[in-house]
Amino acid sequence: MAKKIDEEALGEAYNRALALEKAGDVDAAVAAYEEVLAIDPDDHGGAAVRIAAMGRGETPVRAPDAYVETLFDQHAEVFEDVLVEQLGYHVPMLVRQRLQALKLGPFKRLLDLGCGTGLTGGALRDLCADMTGLDLSEKMVEVAHEKDLYETLFVAEVEDFLDDNDEEAFDIITATDVLPYLGALEPLFFGAAENLTPGGLFIFSSETLPEETLAGRAYMVGPHQRFAHADAYVKERLAATGFELVEISDINVRMEDGQPTPGHLVIARYIG
Repeated sequence: MAKKIDEEALGEAYNRALALEKAGDVDAAVAAYEEVLAIDPDDHGGAAVRIAAMGRGETPVRAPDAYVETLFDQHAEVFEDVLVEQLGYHVPMLVRQRLQALKLGPFKRLLDLGCGTGLTGGALRDLCADMTGLDLSEKMVEVAHEKDLYETLFVAEVEDFLDDNDEEAFDIITATDVLPYLGALEPLFFGAAENLTPGGLFIFSSETLPEETLAGRAYMVGPHQRFAHADAYVKERLAATGFELVEISDINVRMEDGQPTPGHLVIARYIG
């Protein structure tokens, strides 16, 4: 039986932490976020990620499931409008453009990890015979379902699904806007390899930060509470998991406070 959360105490501590963070009082903000975590160990508000974004504490290996689920459930109805219209997010169309430019496809079975409302599914629908989508947010999956793009949809956490899935392998797996919620990439890459046919493609976007900011780290939580990954780390993990790099492109993932978010679009082939 889950312990009932004291919502009032949680809200008070979280609002106090946000105000302290905004005021630049890092020590007090961290202490307040630690109080939030004590009240809500599942971390629906992403306190651990916020602490890491301020350069304190251990960098989590991924954003807490409860946080990602809450974040996207809250924004499901307005998600596309905000992401595409306001933040200039066009990664799914970039994926389509690169596949066509490289003359890759058509595909039999696509797995769209973190499918959200189906932006990538919509961009690639005519290139794939059978499409499976999954997302941690039930509300996102409901929106995707209404579009009737996917043959199959699951509400699941990406790494858990890849670990448990024993259905027929896929010949293409996409993960657009998934890596910003993951730190360590081994479970994702290993899981993708396990679920791909030999020669199958794994396509994903990642965000990055300047080398001097990363300071030798494989990944870190950036200023907007999203994980950034070092280019070298991504390449090294892919190679270690049986992938060869087809192409890595520098892209602007989205706009944030009027500034571009630098990142990469990666196309890798599973060679085992």
